[in-house]
Amino acid sequence: MKKYDYLIVGSGLFGSVFAHQAGLKNKRCLVVEKRAHAGGNLYCETIEDIHVHAYGAHIFHTSDREVWKYVNELVEFNHYINSPVANYNGELYNLPFNMNTFYRMWGVKTPEEAQRKIAQEVAEYAHIEPQNLEEQALKLVGKDIYFKLIKGYTEKQWGRKATELPAFIIKRIPLRFIFDNNYFNDPYQGIPIGGYNLLINKLLTKADVELNVQFLAEKEKYEALADTIIYTGMIDEYFGYDWGRLEYRSLRFETQTLDIPDYQGNAVVNYTDSETPYTRVIEHKHFEFGRQPKTVITHEFPQTWDPGKEAYYPINDEKNNALFTRYRERAAALPHIVFGGRLADYAYYDMDKTIRKALDIFHLIDKQ
Repeated sequence: MKKYDYLIVGSGLFGSVFAHQAGLKNKRCLVVEKRAHAGGNLYCETIEDIHVHAYGAHIFHTSDREVWKYVNELVEFNHYINSPVANYNGELYNLPFNMNTFYRMWGVKTPEEAQRKIAQEVAEYAHIEPQNLEEQALKLVGKDIYFKLIKGYTEKQWGRKATELPAFIIKRIPLRFIFDNNYFNDPYQGIPIGGYNLLINKLLTKADVELNVQFLAEKEKYEALADTIIYTGMIDEYFGYDWGRLEYRSLRFETQTLDIPDYQGNAVVNYTDSETPYTRVIEHKHFEFGRQPKTVITHEFPQTWDPGKEAYYPINDEKNNALFTRYRERAAALPHIVFGGRLADYAYYDMDKTIRKALDIFHLIDKQ
């Protein structure tokens, strides 16, 4: 009999939720994590009594009532609503695109006026069959919104000209003809009071956790400890990149403490011009309505992904998706290993979708 029922590789949200569910069924779990802390990209550092999202802003939102109930039974969430602001060469616009945006852009004051203006903007592009992201966006919203609020940000995010990006990246652009700055349509939204570390700690309460573990360097040793392995790392890395590497975009963060109570008056400000090298500035205290005398901000710079950097956004083009399918088929032939989470699935997941997938997979395995 092996020491553990489950070896879980990675202590991010997927692995931690799986460990929690297994613990509720009195299953023995070992969670191994390559970093010096648990929580994956949800990890928060505490600076000047402010919970700083160390790997980029994480805003919990969901329409899944069961998932919302699940996380709130573990920790208390506040009522934070994500209402980002776009800065285009010093001009400020509300996001998502709504009546506040349209009023700032064109001076229109009613939904009818805004709809008429957008119809005029897109009319000259109605005849085109979009061959790239730029043409797709122009056909959807016209030149004013595209050139001020989409083009620069998108090109910085992906590291390529919009004319070189596939049209499918922007299938639609939500336009709201109401004065509402709430970025998400989901009815449930908030941030854990006290930061995400509290949530992760609750999820891992019944599991053994080992940090600073390079699992693939000691794979035989660790896999021998458990009946089933839950692998949440990069699927191509598990197989030694035998058929090549999947591609990602990465991020670089520059965080600083300022001796002022408020820097920008909002948690998230996007910089949509092409000249500014970063895509957004995060002011962390606003996630929890902080009143600390100092503030902490983070500039977020998209960058090319290379081995050793954190893989944030999969490049789900035809070439990479075909390569992932080959790795996924190979993974399916290993019945004692379950591959799950954003890296193993080569997909970008919101947090609620990650939790839902972990719950569903555990339920499926537990029934067997």
